[in-house]
Amino acid sequence: MSHVPATSGPNGSESTIVAARGSPPTTGAPPRVTLHLGHLPGKTNISVPYPRSPSRVDPNNPPWPAFRGYHRYSFAHATMGVRLPTILGKAIDDASRTLNEQSSEDLIVDLANCLERMDQLMVDLSGNAKLRPIIDDDEADVALWNKEIAKYFQGKDFMNAPWLFAEAYKYRRLHECFSVSKYWKGYDVFYRQKCDTFSRSAEAVFELSMRFAEPFKHAANLSDAERLEADRLMFLELTQVCLWGNSTDLSLLINMTEEQIKSLQSTGGDHLAATEKNILGNHLNRLWETVKSIREKTGGRIDFVLDNAGFELYCDCVYADFLIQSGLAKEIRFHGKRYPWFVSDVTRKDWEWLLNTMVYGHLFPKATEVERESLRRLGDRWKQYERDGKWVYEQHPFWCTGYTFWELHSEAPDLFLHLSHSDLVFFKGDLNHRKLTYDCHAPASTPFDVAIGPMASAAGAPRICSLRTVKSDVVVGLGEEGDLIAKKLDDEEPGWKISGKYAVVLLSEGRPGEKVPLRIARQIPLC
Repeated sequence: MSHVPATSGPNGSESTIVAARGSPPTTGAPPRVTLHLGHLPGKTNISVPYPRSPSRVDPNNPPWPAFRGYHRYSFAHATMGVRLPTILGKAIDDASRTLNEQSSEDLIVDLANCLERMDQLMVDLSGNAKLRPIIDDDEADVALWNKEIAKYFQGKDFMNAPWLFAEAYKYRRLHECFSVSKYWKGYDVFYRQKCDTFSRSAEAVFELSMRFAEPFKHAANLSDAERLEADRLMFLELTQVCLWGNSTDLSLLINMTEEQIKSLQSTGGDHLAATEKNILGNHLNRLWETVKSIREKTGGRIDFVLDNAGFELYCDCVYADFLIQSGLAKEIRFHGKRYPWFVSDVTRKDWEWLLNTMVYGHLFPKATEVERESLRRLGDRWKQYERDGKWVYEQHPFWCTGYTFWELHSEAPDLFLHLSHSDLVFFKGDLNHRKLTYDCHAPASTPFDVAIGPMASAAGAPRICSLRTVKSDVVVGLGEEGDLIAKKLDDEEPGWKISGKYAVVLLSEGRPGEKVPLRIARQIPLC
């Protein structure tokens, strides 16, 4: 008999295949050889070095490990499994309510088809379906979306794609439910919520309008040094107003009571002094020096990449108003979204609604005549800024894609070039911060300019300030002791990363003034 090499048996033990001399050869794959490795060194538990090198970073492989929906320890799991279906359910309720208010058969049938598409999205989201391409609905971002899906996310589903991309994809699919319709292309399922939340913000709204209805003036007989100090103190307080205005995020505060909203929106001086200790990464003083230097160069342009509509947008405008009046800026550009996004993000409709409601609306029935007049005067001044070109509202398609801002210079070079002409770009809120930092497991001690990659290191990168109340897992820029600070908070305050109690004000100097490399790109209108 001839022996055939040993192979592994069904229970893992070694077995030997024996063939009789003269018998026909066996068919099929040749038997596998099993080697005994008992005398070799054991396997080493090797830790992967992070961050990844730039050449190894892509949307599915961030610089540090991504947060994904199946990570039960992260906010991603609660968002993908509970929050997003809840938000979609409320959106379906809103569209159903609108359907019931219609009388035209054409409008009813068209909206009913939108609701059917929303129901299918709910099935896909709840059933963890694979991510399909976006239907060509004539939006300028379709090519960007489908290129990213085809290149990085083929076969991925809602739970195993990076959380940031999967969440953005859900909102793009929600927009698609209406954008392919005939009559409801611009419908905003979150519009009622945004208006209602602002209407319940009366106390905080009038706290600010009563202070800033009249143009800002220094007290008489102040020296130059005293005027500068007054500007500094007001700048620091209004920066905090702008920062903590981000607490009102409808995607997180769906069932909040009016009293809870008032507490979050408190803008009194005592409240601000108490909350500054909760700014864990605090570059406020560096920010003042930066803005002061802009004024010393005869003023310049400041941009706001906006976050939430309603009260937060109102706070942003109060802040921008002061920057114009004090001479710290001559031009403010506001960047919003082209369509409803992450529940409460600002669209052009939200922008126009705020200014027109302030001037003409009757949103606060319990307000006094003096309070209404203060709001009207404030709104009149802001609308005049628009007419004079001092305030400009813009909306680029890139802001509603699944890409992080690490890819902004490569995927939207026209927008990167546009931002490079700004003296300072404020990125407001949690989502923008997640996109700046690639929304990954970066250590809390990671310097901000490292965490934002090309947005700090690319030629022509503008100065950037992130104003963010912490509402998700990624936290960077806390300094050399940042990892210890985060560990202590993990131990003492579980859930601190999603509570909105803490914030960061982080500044990157960028590489302003350097020539931005020319790239061949389709130029997309900003407005």
